[in-house]
Amino acid sequence: MATEKCFSQGSAAPSPVSEGYIRLYSMRFCPFAQRARLVLNAKGIKHDIININLRDKPDWFLEKNPLGLVPTLETPAGEVVYESPITCEYLDELYPEKKLLPSSPFGKAQQKMMLEHFSKVTPYFYKIPTGRKNGEDVSGLETELKEKFAKLNEDLANKKTEFFGGDTITMIDYMMWPWFERMEIFELKHCLDHTPELKKWSERMSEDPTVKATMHSTDTYKAFYKSYVEGKPNFDYGL
Repeated sequence: MATEKCFSQGSAAPSPVSEGYIRLYSMRFCPFAQRARLVLNAKGIKHDIININLRDKPDWFLEKNPLGLVPTLETPAGEVVYESPITCEYLDELYPEKKLLPSSPFGKAQQKMMLEHFSKVTPYFYKIPTGRKNGEDVSGLETELKEKFAKLNEDLANKKTEFFGGDTITMIDYMMWPWFERMEIFELKHCLDHTPELKKWSERMSEDPTVKATMHSTDTYKAFYKSYVEGKPNFDYGL
């Protein structure tokens, strides 16, 4: 699309999805939507992106996804798919070139189990900064997060691989990455101090061309999250 600026209540609906493309409804700073952007980029899928104002959603978007969540995918046939793990698996099946998920049922199950474990990690990225802002003692939460990271570190150490699915990046790495990209903004980098394998994984991921193509600078993230914490998120920051 011609603009990265977000569509809000009252915005005209975009034109139908072009043949040969898939559309992603996204928000530039959302880690869940970034999962889908990573997969689209990694697989070289032709796509367009419509960014949504998540505080003031257009009615036409809510008609497509009544939950109003990003990421949401739409095909030229008008098929709509949402929820980040589902959108990413759907993309991997719909575009079978350069598969990101393992071909074996057990390999797929392993990645899904790991993703289920990681879903218990992501809330700490919000609980800890919120607690700090409210003047609470977050040392207990930080200890819990470090324990979760220690398990991930152990997993890498046991596998003796560079990434969680082997020696190349696979789906599970992209599913986890967006939160690690935001470690500095949330002032959580010290939680990696005693997990050397996880730290190395994070450094390798940051060098991946797909990751570089979807990331924002730390200053941009900081400015957006400042506006978010103040209750007036600037979804178009930097445009």
